[in-house]
Amino acid sequence: MARYTGPKLRISRRLSTNIFENEKGRKALERRPFPPGQHGRTRRRNAGSEYLAQLQEKQKAKFIYGVLERQFRRTYEEANRLQGPTGENLLRLLEQRLDNVVYRMGFASTRAEARQLVSHKGVLVNGKPVNVPSYQCSAGDTVEIREKSKAQVRIQSALQISAQVGRPDWVEVDEKKLSGLLKSVPERNEILPDINENLVVELYSK
Repeated sequence: MARYTGPKLRISRRLSTNIFENEKGRKALERRPFPPGQHGRTRRRNAGSEYLAQLQEKQKAKFIYGVLERQFRRTYEEANRLQGPTGENLLRLLEQRLDNVVYRMGFASTRAEARQLVSHKGVLVNGKPVNVPSYQCSAGDTVEIREKSKAQVRIQSALQISAQVGRPDWVEVDEKKLSGLLKSVPERNEILPDINENLVVELYSK
């Protein structure tokens, strides 16, 4: 499975977002709230061309959902074929990825952890094992942790964090059974507010 293995803190600082959802990234942004590099302190964020703003927004979406360039482009093309605003369709398709649904249900503390759980065959969808993180879930799908994986300490730890932070309304979770239901496709107001999908659409429309 292809994944990003480069410097994570630099990406978070460059895009001014805790991309990888970890405590280290949050503290790094608090301690050094400016872009990385020799001229980071003197460089204004988002200072530059319209193209730069569009590119950075695409990069932010890519890194948040853990999708590489070719896969992100395919997801955009699929969103463009669907009815409705392309930008909103794009975010919905990203949110409906199995790894993201596992993360949203609270079975993993980060999307990277959710991808690993899925890849190692620790997740069932509608009673069948699925080990493809990009698998597109649909409304009405049941997602559960396999019996062999239920004893993992990290899952219990993630559930505790999720209980404190809260879950989106479009999922329903039974913590005792370690299973969840995708009640509906998320609406735009139920998806990350810090992504400007219109800039991504403008970038790919050129």
